[in-house]
Amino acid sequence: MKDANHNLLTSDRTFRVLVVDDHPLVRESLKLIIGREPDLTVCGEAEDRDQALELATISNAHLTIVDLTLKNSHGLELIKDLGHRCPKIKILVISMRDEALYAERVIRAGAHGFITKQETPGKILVAIRQILNGEIYLSEKAAARVVSKIARSSRTSGGFSVEGLTDREVQVFELIGAGQSTQQVAAALHINASTVETYRARIKEKLHLKNAPELLQCAIRWSNDPKN
Repeated sequence: MKDANHNLLTSDRTFRVLVVDDHPLVRESLKLIIGREPDLTVCGEAEDRDQALELATISNAHLTIVDLTLKNSHGLELIKDLGHRCPKIKILVISMRDEALYAERVIRAGAHGFITKQETPGKILVAIRQILNGEIYLSEKAAARVVSKIARSSRTSGGFSVEGLTDREVQVFELIGAGQSTQQVAAALHINASTVETYRARIKEKLHLKNAPELLQCAIRWSNDPKN
């Protein structure tokens, strides 16, 4: 399946995907789906945490697909471990677990997206490409729940200030908080997507945010603060 996101990825580059799932059949299915795409390749597969961490370290994977149910461990712990050991790797969680319960949890742990195993191969590819483009992937329902919960959360925990941001950085931050993708922010501000990514990096540095999920959470909370 090809979609608009496909054109955002560098056409002459192959992106390496590591598959982590304790069911061989699921791994084979994902390898088949990914292998059909000319710019995607499976660079390794693992069934548990130790294998996954070892392969993530040596495979130079761009993205890791992680199931929450693994042999001798839980996917949430692997997500956190990957964040510490291989911070540049993007993480997509694919699971049979309840989306309502786990979507927000995996994002907070450091993952860049959540998709259920009931989704079509086309949807899985959309999630992969969106994450490779530096964005967060959630279903519409899951995204709405995350936004609602963050908006209702106490503002007394972990406050931050945007006073150090430039005018343009504040504009980008506000649009991120409104749920806009990199391409949508670029279109709204009439700048290139690469320039948006530069602003995103500067905002994360100035607000001491470690990754894209933290940036999204802070932007949503700030955008929903009636004082702003």
